[in-house]
Amino acid sequence: MSNLAQQALAEPTARELPSAQELDRALRAASPAEVIATALQTVGRERLALVSSFGTESAALLKVMAEVDPAVPVIFLDTGWLFEETLAYRDTLIATLGLSDVRSIKPQEATLSSEDPDRELWFSDPDACCRIRKVEPLARALAPFRAWINGRKRFQGGLRAEIPVVEHDGIRLKFNPFANVSREEIEAIYARANLPPHPLAASGYLSVGCMPCTNRASADEDARAGRWRGRAKTECGIHTVKTS
Repeated sequence: MSNLAQQALAEPTARELPSAQELDRALRAASPAEVIATALQTVGRERLALVSSFGTESAALLKVMAEVDPAVPVIFLDTGWLFEETLAYRDTLIATLGLSDVRSIKPQEATLSSEDPDRELWFSDPDACCRIRKVEPLARALAPFRAWINGRKRFQGGLRAEIPVVEHDGIRLKFNPFANVSREEIEAIYARANLPPHPLAASGYLSVGCMPCTNRASADEDARAGRWRGRAKTECGIHTVKTS
């Protein structure tokens, strides 16, 4: 780690954190493990969470995190629309990687009853569906934390093409340790650690989210082409709405 990164981490007070810009400059060329270690040192394990969909590429980030500290809290948004294969994959990775604090967060039942009683909101207003099933539950789950880690990569394209390694997310720091990682590097992590693939990967699902809004994609398409296919929507909202 560079001297700049070490200086940026010097004992922040409860109200004072290094700026995202300062950390981003210090970690621009850092490895994913170094980024995660820096996040831990910056806010401490009790104030850091990793958010994972347990999707087709999630095991790579979870493996790197587990090598740094398997007790970092992991937030998993169980929307009520996930594939059974994803739920099973979550349990497989918990056991495989020795993750000790995975928190499955669900939408509020009262909100579902009032705003999506017929479970058709995903079709009529997918943004609203994502809001009540993902955005609001994540904001609730992140309330105790001062920083969070996610697995976005620039090669995924779209709004992700120019993400920094560290950014401000409302009142929190947001670490993107895989921002610079290539698809080939992710494949190498899987191969080196003999990580199990997502059960749907072999069926042509390059990216897996909620069942109604996820389709297969061909190998020559964008990694997230199967998400909300036929719509202008490309993000669920947890990365485009600031958490507060």
